[in-house]
Order: sequence, then C-alpha cells, then structure tokens
Amino acid sequence: MTPERTINLLRILFVVFTGTIGMMVGVDLGIGLTAGIVLGLVFGLLMVLVDRLLKGITLRIFSSATFGLFVGFIFARLLLASSVLRGLPDDIEWLIGLGAYSAFAYLGMMLAIRSNRDEFSLIIPYVRFRSGTVQDDPLLVDSNVIIDGRLPELCATGFIPSALIVPRFVLDEVQRLADSSDAQKRERGRAALENLEAMQRNPAINITIHDGHAETEDSVDTRLIRAAILLNTRLLTNDGNLAAIARLQGVQVLNLHDLARALRPSVEAGRTLDVALVKEGREAHQAVGYLSDGTMIVVNHARDHLGQTVPVSITTTLQTSAGRLFFAELRNPTPATN
Repeated sequence: MTPERTINLLRILFVVFTGTIGMMVGVDLGIGLTAGIVLGLVFGLLMVLVDRLLKGITLRIFSSATFGLFVGFIFARLLLASSVLRGLPDDIEWLIGLGAYSAFAYLGMMLAIRSNRDEFSLIIPYVRFRSGTVQDDPLLVDSNVIIDGRLPELCATGFIPSALIVPRFVLDEVQRLADSSDAQKRERGRAALENLEAMQRNPAINITIHDGHAETEDSVDTRLIRAAILLNTRLLTNDGNLAAIARLQGVQVLNLHDLARALRPSVEAGRTLDVALVKEGREAHQAVGYLSDGTMIVVNHARDHLGQTVPVSITTTLQTSAGRLFFAELRNPTPATN
C-alpha cells in the first residue's frame, strides 16, 4: 500500500471513530442517535479538511509560528499593562485589548515564519542555532545523477553530503527505463539500478526513498522541483535545463557539469606542461595526448615521440561543440628515442 493510500485509510478510520464517539455522546446527552452520528462525522470531516489545508505546513514553520505568537503576546501584554488605556470605558478597553493581542500575535507569527534560524540569534543573543551546512542538508537526486555513476566517489570525498533523497517517482522512471524495449534506454535504466544498489550497500551513504507524492500527470522534472521546494532541500542533477528551471523557481541546484567545469585544469596559451602522447594526430606530423579531465591536446611535430611523456608549450586554444581543444609545440625538440 502506498503512503498516500495509507494516509487516506487513516483519515477514513478517524472519521468513523468520530462518528462512533458522536453516537455515544448523542445518546448520553439525549439529542438522539442520528444527530450524534451526524455531529461526529461533521467534526471528523472538518478535522480532515484542516489536515488537507495544513499539508504544506512543516514542524519548523509551526514552531516558528508558536514562538512568534509568544513574542506578540508579550508585546501586547506590555502595552496593555501601561497607562495608555486608563480612563476608558470597560467595553472600549476590552475591544482595544482584543485588537492589540490579535495584531501583535499576527505580526509576531508572520515575522517568525519569514525569519531563518540564524536571525533568531538576534533575539536570543546567548543561544545560537547551529547553522545548516553542506554536510547536514540532504540532497534530492534525479535519475540522471544515478545513471551517471560518479555519485559514490563524490560522496566519499566529502565535498557533498552522503545523505541522499531519492523520490519514489524517480525510481519508477528508472524502472521504466530498465524495462524499455529500446536497447539504449534499457541499458541506462539497468546501469542506474546497479548504481543505486551499490550505493545502498555502501555504509557511508545514507539513501532515503521519499514517498510523499502521489501520481500526477506532471513531468518528472516538474515533480522534482516541487519536491525540492516542499522538502526545502537542494537538487543534485547534471541536467542543465532542469537546473536552469529549478533556479528560476528559487531552488538551490548542484550541477555536476558545473562542478566538472570548475575543476577543469587551467590551461592557457604559453603554459608548459608534460603530456603523454598516446595516438597519432590527423596530420602526418601530429601526436595526441590528453589532460586529466580528458581534454585533447594536439602536439605538432611530435609523431616520432608516440608513447613518451614530453614537455610541450600550449600555443592555441580552440572551443568546439565537444569542448576545448588545445594545440601545442614540443618545448625542447629532441630526436626520438627507441
């Protein structure tokens, strides 16, 4: 049974329970069996409606609102304890007092809800809440990141948290890929399932399967963004379009492609470095080597040095659709050695 069906079953049982209690109260109060059942069912349905309306309210918001109500009550109490309202008729003083309590309670509640935990240190100077860090906050991952296969190594480095949230609909998408009739999609889906199983067996990685979203007609990307907003967490992906749309909606995104670009070695014209020449180039005199991130370097007049690591000087940088391409010359041309 899915969590949504479980919640609906609990709601039905609660309404039945309130109807039974209403029947017993109706008999005891003498208002009639039917009237008691109706009142109990109405009360239960009202509570279910309140529960539905509070669907987006988290415990953090509730605790912040409670603190704001307490602060507003104190300010209203201080105002009414002064001599500002002294001399007014009792009914006018009562109405003004009610308005003061309501206004300060509302303002305090709204200010507390909009404040973050660091701002509470301004109100409580000797009690500072521990700031959330990258290590504390879990990441919501999409299917592309699972298929990518680099996630376990990234978690092992400590640069991203090892607490990961995988929505149920992402697992369903991976399963559909694994069962697809298309060979390429089927291979990607099976690779994702294998990577996920490997991460679950890794004691250093904590994976939580989130079941909080029922089936809808929305796309997986839309549901991912909605889940990130609801869970107040960051989204880990390597999909540039998804990252752009999520950022437009205020979601913090970690893009693996952005990380790879940031870690790319800084190579500019005139720089000298050692390159292992592994294959022939397009021209008769060229040889090809690669940087640690896979960037190709074409070395002129180096065909005789294949299989060697030679010092080269970068001369030209070319940006292509596949990435950057460097051309270089031998730094100290020497006769080839056998």
